[in-house]
Amino acid sequence: MESVQATKQRFGIIGNDPKLNRAIEKAIQVAPTDISVLVTGESGVGKESVPKIIHSLSHRKHGKYIAVNCGAIPEGTIDSELFGHEKGAFTGATATRNGYFEVADGGTIFLDEVGELPLTTQVRLLRVLENGEFIKVGSSKVQKTDVRIVAATNVNMFEAIKKEKFREDLYYRLSTVEILLPPLRDRKEDIHLLFRKFASDFATKYKMPTIRLEDAAILLLEKYHWSGNIRQLRNIAEQVSVLEQNRTITAITLRGYLPDIGSNLPAVISSDKKDSDFSNEREILYKVLFDMKNDLNDLKKLTMELMQSGNSKEVQKENEGLIRKIYREEEEQPIHFEKQSETPSTEVLQITSPVIPQKEEDKYHFAEEIEEEETLSLHDKELELIKKSLERHRGKRKAAAEELGISERTLYRKIKQYDL
Repeated sequence: MESVQATKQRFGIIGNDPKLNRAIEKAIQVAPTDISVLVTGESGVGKESVPKIIHSLSHRKHGKYIAVNCGAIPEGTIDSELFGHEKGAFTGATATRNGYFEVADGGTIFLDEVGELPLTTQVRLLRVLENGEFIKVGSSKVQKTDVRIVAATNVNMFEAIKKEKFREDLYYRLSTVEILLPPLRDRKEDIHLLFRKFASDFATKYKMPTIRLEDAAILLLEKYHWSGNIRQLRNIAEQVSVLEQNRTITAITLRGYLPDIGSNLPAVISSDKKDSDFSNEREILYKVLFDMKNDLNDLKKLTMELMQSGNSKEVQKENEGLIRKIYREEEEQPIHFEKQSETPSTEVLQITSPVIPQKEEDKYHFAEEIEEEETLSLHDKELELIKKSLERHRGKRKAAAEELGISERTLYRKIKQYDL
């Protein structure tokens, strides 16, 4: 049996990661058999190398090896590509065509992106795996084939099965042995080795000196996420080799070739900014509360004056102005008056506002209690003002609302409330 190291040298596989070595070891072990293999891993990790290893170390190595990208073939023609078709089977079928399973008889077929196969094609493939039989499109004749199938996918197969996009029975037939290739970000010690290999290849290809990375650039290379894996690393190495005049690459230079590098690092939020924003919001809340308290004090003062001076015109005018102010505020932020308690001589009114959390031992209070005599209640003064305004304007609500300094909608609600 060929060793792992010899196999890596033979197929140009770079790296010493234990997970990578285990994947190659499994490929070497299953190669002499005819069992089906499913290679899994992210896009760009080099899954296409495994079926080549399996085919070259098997007894089918002298037979044909055909690689088929299932995701690149349109759904309407995939059956014809894999199993062939008869002349006249569909529009454009001007001649009989042999499919890949017929051409590769005695050899190996690599089905890349097998998770993209349509469900109807999956049924046909399952039959080939179970008894080696297939039928051409447009034919009724059953044909036999002796083909070793190695499949690969970057799709989460269990999720695809759960969503009914892939047949569960086909999955278990394909994955008799499953070989997982690790992503590049899990092979940190191999990243620089691969980069050096690619840089050397491109230097030879473009006839220029080989680029070299500084230590900081190597560290940056190893910390990058590499969502595109080896394919992305090769692309970066080629770009840097061709575009950079200076053959010693710094971390700053390399950073310009790594897309979205900021998204791979944790976000840092300035604590000063956070504290500042909180402080500003707190100041605004305090200002609103103090303004409310001042308004309540004015209302309390007015009530005391009414109790002392009776129903004088000066107090009535001041009362009218305050009511207008209250109703103007009500249009933006309603203030609710609730009867808190009642005795034979007095009643207590509580003005409530939206609930705001209290801090520092209830330092700020959001309710004020106002005591006033029944005969001089704000309710009666309001009713009296509305009646006089309506009488003065002969029942015209719009003119009365303008005089009172409130909206016509609010006046209509008050008329309905007081049953005027």
